[in-house]
Amino acid sequence: MGDISKDINSNFINNKVKALINIKYTANWLNSKENDFFKPYGISPQQFNILRILRGAKEAIKVQLVKDRMIERAPNATRLMDKLCDKNFIERSRCEHDRRVVFVKITDEGLMLLNKIDDNNNLSFLNNLSENEAIVLSDILDKIR
Repeated sequence: MGDISKDINSNFINNKVKALINIKYTANWLNSKENDFFKPYGISPQQFNILRILRGAKEAIKVQLVKDRMIERAPNATRLMDKLCDKNFIERSRCEHDRRVVFVKITDEGLMLLNKIDDNNNLSFLNNLSENEAIVLSDILDKIR
């Protein structure tokens, strides 16, 4: 099991500061794992998030709604969607009544990619947590926010 004090060779003025540094360190570690996981699929974690949102919507939704639902607010969400469009994972269409409004929906190819990713489910590091520990961790993170 890791120990943040040993991992970064540091001491902390108190346990709250240690917890904060541990959250940031772990977040960066998770980002690295996530980037490595999605690389073989040719998409980024943010693009995966967009595809997941569109799969859950089950119909075309406004681009702005996708941006609002993203876990990680990406100022480049439009560019991320451009790349997904280029790969035929999503489709765009303009609103008939207001040409400024753009709708997006996931394609069959996008759904197949998500199914492939779902089947992989290589998140073995989560096996280090019991179900109860996962609940407690999630509750603590909610409490911080």
